Amino acid sequence: MPQAELKQTAALDGTTGSLKSLLKGDMIKFVVRQAPADLADLEFKTGTGEDRRLSEWRGKHVLLNVWATWCAPCLKEMPSLDNLKQALGGEQFDVVAISIDRGGPEKPRKFFEKTGLKNLELFQDASVKISSELKVFGMPTTLLINANGQEIGRMVGPAEWDSEEAKQLINAVIGTPAKG
Repeated sequence: MPQAELKQTAALDGTTGSLKSLLKGDMIKFVVRQAPADLADLEFKTGTGEDRRLSEWRGKHVLLNVWATWCAPCLKEMPSLDNLKQALGGEQFDVVAISIDRGGPEKPRKFFEKTGLKNLELFQDASVKISSELKVFGMPTTLLINANGQEIGRMVGPAEWDSEEAKQLINAVIGTPAKG
């Protein structure tokens, strides 16, 4: 994705104002798109092999994380994604973490069990097609997607997604007042 398409400030998803003031702490690495961009209707599988599509989340904001068990920074951030889903997941927002491990869901499933992840659902794309469709150039890569299924922005690299800075950014995007 050309960097020229991405900007640190923008009016997003029909809201006014800028998210620039919210890009603090780990969120300083979050790159906001100049305008929301359409995404392909990504296909992936559940941990039990059922087919899923990104369009199933339309009407809900999504933090979509592409990760793998061979990626040490990915493994480090997964508990924070699990905590974020517990804190903010619901009718307006969800966290979708998709493993690109090849060879089936066994490695990611074992990682979920070993780490005690209980809020995230196991999703996988063993074909790694999602990486090319999303233009993932580093791991982990996390996209913030609006309720229309459009990318608002992304971060390449790990973050503490359960931090107050991350929650403030997400709450601003989904239009929910931050809980104090």
